[in-house]
Amino acid sequence: MEELIREKAILVGVSIKGNDKDFDYQMKELENLATACEFEVVGIMEQSLSDIVSATYIGSGKVEELKEAAKNLEADVIIFNGELTPSQLANLANLTETSIYDRTYLILEIFAKRAKTKEAKLQVESARLSYLLPRLTGMGINMSRQGGGSGLHNRGSGEKKLELNRRKINKRISEIENELKKIEEIFVNQRKMREKSNLPLVALVGYTNAGKSTILNSMLSKYRQGEEDKKVFEKDMLFATLETKVRHITDENNKTFLLSDTVGFVSNLPHHLVKAFRSTLKEAQYADLILNVVDYSDDENETHRNITLETLDKIGVKNIPILTVYNKIDKTELKKCTVNGDKIYISAKSNDGILLLTKEIIKNVFSNYTECKLLIPFDRGDVVNRIISDETVISTDYTENGTLLSVSLSNEGVIRYKEFVTK
Repeated sequence: MEELIREKAILVGVSIKGNDKDFDYQMKELENLATACEFEVVGIMEQSLSDIVSATYIGSGKVEELKEAAKNLEADVIIFNGELTPSQLANLANLTETSIYDRTYLILEIFAKRAKTKEAKLQVESARLSYLLPRLTGMGINMSRQGGGSGLHNRGSGEKKLELNRRKINKRISEIENELKKIEEIFVNQRKMREKSNLPLVALVGYTNAGKSTILNSMLSKYRQGEEDKKVFEKDMLFATLETKVRHITDENNKTFLLSDTVGFVSNLPHHLVKAFRSTLKEAQYADLILNVVDYSDDENETHRNITLETLDKIGVKNIPILTVYNKIDKTELKKCTVNGDKIYISAKSNDGILLLTKEIIKNVFSNYTECKLLIPFDRGDVVNRIISDETVISTDYTENGTLLSVSLSNEGVIRYKEFVTK
């Protein structure tokens, strides 16, 4: 097998004096993002400033130092920890004579590599084009130079090409938005069907690579053995999952709920992505319970937990119960799965962890449910079919007077089927 030749990258970060307590963490995260994008990090440069330099992000002396470092280290690209303005991008590329990326571009590239479904690919394309559009000016400099000379004629040619590119991008963004609206309509209908089923929805959210997909797959292995096709892609890498997947889970007591796996979060998730993935991210808005999955073995686990809470708040997810699931305890000194209030400590790969988590989910989502018996006449098979389809049926018996169902019902369900309630 041929060894992958990775491009060499230098990372650059600016710490704003007295206002950047998470700077070290953000630089570590930038390194992880660069690695996920298959760059070889050959150098890291940091600068402490009172404010960002408007023209070049970093100071002029640091730009010279960066140019020299890129030459000596044979760097292919320089990656900045922050979103660069179009002018900063153009100025830095000219001054360092090296390709310049920023953090937003890096995340967009990773999303592009991970996207598998039509919806995810369209969402990523929309985000990338929205990011690119205001940065065409910097690229326009290169276009004008490609005319083979100088003067107004060539500059005008470059500007015409730039305007043409703008029009093409705007047209494509509009086309994508229309396509995504059609896909969203399908998801809205699916969501309405789920709501009609009266099954509680539990949403797995959390920092990327915390183990959300592993939890979903472990539950499928436990409660839906033999259904390998229902499992979702999982891998130890950033943003392994970009699409929302929803699965039915029924425990040993016939309690059924829906479990959804969503795209992972990261600090300062680019607004282009938040906008493009709004329908996917907002899946959590319709949940009855949110599981904030955190990698307990990561030294920055509390930072990750808070990033998720901040992102949920940004996309308008409010007033929904949240359980914090500290996952991967098998990688720590804490070996026993435990519950402490609204915090659960598990290893998603262990049977004990899945059993404990399921128990807590059931306790929370069925807290307002009542177990009751419904006696339904044999000539009302339509009611029996609807209950079996939409409610949690614990047991079924056939008596001389009709079908006797032991059912767990919400308050609305009790009212809906009150004529059939029996002792």
